[in-house]
Amino acid sequence: MKKEYWIILITYIAMQLSTFVGVPVILFIAGLLGYNPASKAIQFQSNIIWLIFSFIIALIICLVLLRKEVSNPMRSDVMSIPSSIGWAIGGVFLSLFAQSFAGIIEQQLGIKQGSENTEQIMQLINAAPLVIIVVSIIGPILEEIVFRKIIFGSLYQRFGFFISALISSLIFAVAHRDFVHILLYASMGFTFAFLYVKTKRILVPIFAHVAMNTLVVILQLNYDKIIEWQEKYSGVTQFIGGFL
Repeated sequence: MKKEYWIILITYIAMQLSTFVGVPVILFIAGLLGYNPASKAIQFQSNIIWLIFSFIIALIICLVLLRKEVSNPMRSDVMSIPSSIGWAIGGVFLSLFAQSFAGIIEQQLGIKQGSENTEQIMQLINAAPLVIIVVSIIGPILEEIVFRKIIFGSLYQRFGFFISALISSLIFAVAHRDFVHILLYASMGFTFAFLYVKTKRILVPIFAHVAMNTLVVILQLNYDKIIEWQEKYSGVTQFIGGFL
């Protein structure tokens, strides 16, 4: 791999582990400003502040290191812009299908629906709406650069699509630390890898990933309203269903 790629991987790993250093620093500064570092509220806010700060810094470093790269390692047969736009939009629906299919398999295996990882993220968003930027935009961009452009892209040059997609998708799933739903995350990884190979443009899986995360956040934030709507119009649904 290129030297820049190794630096990006190290940066991403360091960002994931930086909480152990960054949060104490934030708490120390909070203490100097007259706040109580032992307060649970201050500790929670410090975690949020460092989360946002570390993701932004990591993204800036990645973009600076990749500034000279117009495309990915598979540039030789890059898809046209109009076709790439079509695949970017279609990729969102493909991602939804992959996620739904994986969900059905999990149900058949007796795996409980609902992700602890998602619940924890939504708690952060409810406490600090600014976290939405990290979850919906910065996070997906970083993950596509790391897991698709670098890890999958490097493996693809040696092992072809299936093995490379399998390895990178499993790493992608493990990185989310939600092992119960590893199939769900792996299916998404496969989908994004396919979009990357199909179009040869990293922006396509980035768009699909951003759209997917944003959709999940919107649905989670409006979960109660969706349930209320379903209950309110259940009679209409049953009425229509009787004629289909």
